Amino acid sequence: MDEDKFNLEIRKFLKKVGVTSQREIENAVREAIATGTLSGNETLQATVRLELPGLGLSHMIDGEIDLE
Repeated sequence: MDEDKFNLEIRKFLKKVGVTSQREIENAVREAIATGTLSGNETLQATVRLELPGLGLSHMIDGEIDLE
């Protein structure tokens, strides 16, 4: 295995995950504020599941996103 290529591929995947996740969260929060579902000062619970089915890996990451 080429460690440098492997590391680069992981970084590319994580960048895609990060950019896409941020965009989706921003859009959902803006829409929820616009419709009155959120007031804009909440703390949102967030969960991400990382899965690599071919390896049997399933890992949960929990956190919070403060809007204010």
